[in-house]
Amino acid sequence: MGTIGYIFLCILGGLGLCLLAAVIRTWMMPRKQTSYSLSEDQDRMEVYGEKLSRMVQMETVSSRNDADIEKFLNFHQLLEQLFPTVFSSCEKIEIEGSLLLKWKGRSEKEPILLMSHMDVVEANGDWKYHPFSGTIADGKVWGRGSADTKCSLMAFLQAAEELMGEGYVPECDVYFASSCTEEIGGNGAPSLANWLKEHGVHLFMLCDEGGSIVQNPIGGVEGHFAAVGIFEKGYGDVRFVARSNGGHASAPGKNTPIPRLAKFVARVEKKSPFRVQLTPAVRTMFERLAPYAKPFALRLVTGNLWLFGPVLTRAMPMISAQGAAMLQTTIAFTMQSGSAGFNVLPQTASVCANLRFIPHQSTDESIEVLTKLAEKYGLETQVIYRGYPSKSLDLNGEPFLITQESIKACFPGVEVLPYVVTGGTDARFYDEVCDNCIRFSPVNYGPEQLAGMHGLNENIEIGCLPGAVDYYKTVIKAQEKRKA
Repeated sequence: MGTIGYIFLCILGGLGLCLLAAVIRTWMMPRKQTSYSLSEDQDRMEVYGEKLSRMVQMETVSSRNDADIEKFLNFHQLLEQLFPTVFSSCEKIEIEGSLLLKWKGRSEKEPILLMSHMDVVEANGDWKYHPFSGTIADGKVWGRGSADTKCSLMAFLQAAEELMGEGYVPECDVYFASSCTEEIGGNGAPSLANWLKEHGVHLFMLCDEGGSIVQNPIGGVEGHFAAVGIFEKGYGDVRFVARSNGGHASAPGKNTPIPRLAKFVARVEKKSPFRVQLTPAVRTMFERLAPYAKPFALRLVTGNLWLFGPVLTRAMPMISAQGAAMLQTTIAFTMQSGSAGFNVLPQTASVCANLRFIPHQSTDESIEVLTKLAEKYGLETQVIYRGYPSKSLDLNGEPFLITQESIKACFPGVEVLPYVVTGGTDARFYDEVCDNCIRFSPVNYGPEQLAGMHGLNENIEIGCLPGAVDYYKTVIKAQEKRKA
């Protein structure tokens, strides 16, 4: 046998040993199950459900075409009625309808911020209950904003109301923020963050929406998991333009604008131009999922990423679109335009795309990759908006560990997963005043709740509200241990 053959056999033998080791390791891996149950404290559920119902009843739809803030100021008045101790004890800052409250603690050093937006999206279509009725039925509060995100706004204000009622004084200053423009990407959160910056406030940590307690996060994994967003992807809008001299449709030439755009879109859809990578955070997420996976093959792959990482990155689009989006920059084609007539070749045609940028191939590089590819099809690239990924949490840092410990204290049977937020939150505007942004709402979002957000019949289970209130209390009190 020659040298090359010997080397080949050694490689095969090594791969066989690695595979055998992975199989044995997976076989010996302890199987785990999560456990989660809604509260049965009827008194608390009734109080919290009624408060949330009243918050839902007040319509707070935000619109780019309507700058009137009167509805949001009225909502502030409602909050004062529902949480009187909070508003009588805190300094109140109102900026064009958005709200910031300061609860003075024993120290001004390393304050924390709890935040959740008050505005909601429109509520069109045929609903089971009127979208602004706040109906309480079937163990749920129904209506626009019940899940996104007046539930968490209610929960942390209620947590503060109860702690203040007990005479509790926090170890550090605690801020509460609620913008009225989150759903339209407006100036609410930037204005609140700028107020903090101007007053020299640098936060130890903040808690916003982004992740939640979710069920069955990927195919083959069942149970309840607390998905904690550790960063959010950058946001971008891009237009690709094809030009020509136009002409009559009865004698079309080759490579007119629309076919060129179509070829470009087909190329991007067939083979993504963006780099796939398993980041340490995403790797941790899948490793924590492994003991809960039912199929042995899925446990084998997720539990041995040292060997099967490349397999997982290729298979993830077939397992979970959400999971695949955590591995790379994504592009979604959303709008297109061309000729105004059936029989007219366009002089100009375009297709627009929305991008979400991943840190390992961030905004500028991703746009450059697309621009070069578009040039091959004779297309111009127009960048309408470019945003950058937020700073990532350190999984070994104190803020993440506080979050993890608080979740385990309040939801003891739930596994904690680091999670990449593929959408957008108000937290992205606070990077200058906070190095540790936690994106987690301590409420249960099952398939019904996820489908209802921005859709029909939005609702939240009343039984998850006591746990949410307890979670925020735990996070506030956790600052005592840090100072001890």
